[in-house]
Amino acid sequence: MKHVDLTTAAFGILIGSVLTLPGTAIGQDRGPWPQWRGPEGNNHAGANAQAPGQWDLKTGENIAWKTKLPGRGHSTPIVTPQGIFLTTADADAETQSVLKIDPAGGRLLNEWVIHRGTLPQRIHPNNSYASPSMAFDGERLFAAFHTDDAIVLTALSVDGAQQWQRRVADFRPARFQFGYGASPIIDGDVVIVAAEYDGPDSGIYALDRTTGKQVWKIERPENLNFASPIVTTIAGKRQLLIAGADQFSSYDPETGKPLWTVPTTTEAICGTAVWDDRRVLVSGGNPEAGTWCVTADGREQLLWQNRVMCYEQSLLAIPNHVIGVADNGVAYCWRTQDGKATWQERLFGGGISASPLLVDDRVIVASERGEVFVLASAPSRFEKFAQIQTGDSIFATPIVIGNRLYIRTGINENGGRQEYLVAIGS
Repeated sequence: MKHVDLTTAAFGILIGSVLTLPGTAIGQDRGPWPQWRGPEGNNHAGANAQAPGQWDLKTGENIAWKTKLPGRGHSTPIVTPQGIFLTTADADAETQSVLKIDPAGGRLLNEWVIHRGTLPQRIHPNNSYASPSMAFDGERLFAAFHTDDAIVLTALSVDGAQQWQRRVADFRPARFQFGYGASPIIDGDVVIVAAEYDGPDSGIYALDRTTGKQVWKIERPENLNFASPIVTTIAGKRQLLIAGADQFSSYDPETGKPLWTVPTTTEAICGTAVWDDRRVLVSGGNPEAGTWCVTADGREQLLWQNRVMCYEQSLLAIPNHVIGVADNGVAYCWRTQDGKATWQERLFGGGISASPLLVDDRVIVASERGEVFVLASAPSRFEKFAQIQTGDSIFATPIVIGNRLYIRTGINENGGRQEYLVAIGS
């Protein structure tokens, strides 16, 4: 494995640009999972994907490979034509890094140190120093870290050459030092980064993908928030969606100008918004617990809400329904029209950070204790196909590419927690 320190390395700026239209494919093939929540932003696997039905990490049954990862991170891997990429951090060495893994055999190809000696002094014990997932635009990788009292975004080539690095915003939370978790996303010619906290730089920022120059900034309330923004077309408009600071908001992703705001939700939201063709939904729990559904067409109406808390994990939208797995381990399916529960069932005793994933007619759910559940996605009934222990602790969201399930898990070894990326299936 090649280990390169980029903290002092100097690389030239990549010359050239990619002509795109907002919301269209960017440059060359971005790959099957180029950013947080996949190519469509909805945490749905590809149309031909199939979830493995059985595996055993201890015996190796249906395990394609298991790769030991240095350090710790909660970022979900992204999968590109050039490899699998994810972030990690070593608290003892005080480094934050990007890892590159060969998808065929699982070999750790590279570790590129992006920051050294600038870790936050304190974060929440359930967080990590490498929680945001990366993004890929077809040419460049983007990695966001909370480091040096700021949110810093670095653009890399797939070979680790630093294209540019920008201090997006200061990030010095005063009230709670819980760290950071928002993932960067790509839309058109910009990469969008949320940096929301109780300070003057609180906002959502759009940076030019090629140069890193700021294109626009959305002023956000001085309020600590952890949600990743997401962009989709809904109610006939391209919209950037985010919740938190006691509001559910939509912005024009080309300009950052507000489209609508509904005064609801709670102060701190971790989950990413989901949607159907007319409504958007989110769940959260600090200080008020709940799940909220609002109109997406500018009428600025709260349609329904309940008291179910899915705090760190996002919801999962399926046609006309939404699935949520609450912090207490109970899974729900609600109609998006009116919030009526079509089923609810306890899966486990509680503790979840990973978001549910839709794969064909299956839903994959992973608990913080390493339990992985395979459920039916049918809104009319609850059905559990499998419950498989996969390591001892899972915080990152699983993804499925083709017939292969990728899970970042921790295994208790030699008195400590060792992270692995596991590829399951043929």
